[in-house]
Amino acid sequence: MLIGTSVELPDMLMAREARAAAQQDCQKAHPGCTLLSFGLNIPGPVKTNADLRRLFADGLHAIEERLHEGGWTILEQREHHAPTGDECLIAIEGEPSAIKRTMTELEEQHPLGRLFDIDVLDAAGHKLSRPTPRRCLLCGEQAQVCARSRRHSVEDLTSRINEMLLEYLHK
Repeated sequence: MLIGTSVELPDMLMAREARAAAQQDCQKAHPGCTLLSFGLNIPGPVKTNADLRRLFADGLHAIEERLHEGGWTILEQREHHAPTGDECLIAIEGEPSAIKRTMTELEEQHPLGRLFDIDVLDAAGHKLSRPTPRRCLLCGEQAQVCARSRRHSVEDLTSRINEMLLEYLHK
């Protein structure tokens, strides 16, 4: 089980609204930009703690490296840390579908990339879809199907995430 401050559904809904407003504000400040929104996919009531913050920082560093390697210019970067989760918005000069491909590769290649939630939005604010669906942490089936059907308990999912974090942080 993940240990930390628990959040409730109203907190998560308010955080989602604040994220959408921040995305709109960032795109107004940088018209025509591609926007990258980064957070972690963490089920259950605990969305951040010291270990998750470290994973977030490692993920953000990997994103920045990939953007640099791709030759994309970061116009602005905004981080937000709250009990509802760690988030970062990055306004980028670059072609959205190429950035999305690169970020999907990162999610699939990083040891804990399955826990990354990297959204790429085009200049109109439309979120680009992944070319392949995410896989469930526990059974390998399509994650959205497992989530919708509530196939696995939050306890089982957070236990698996804890195992993954411990292995990653102690390497």
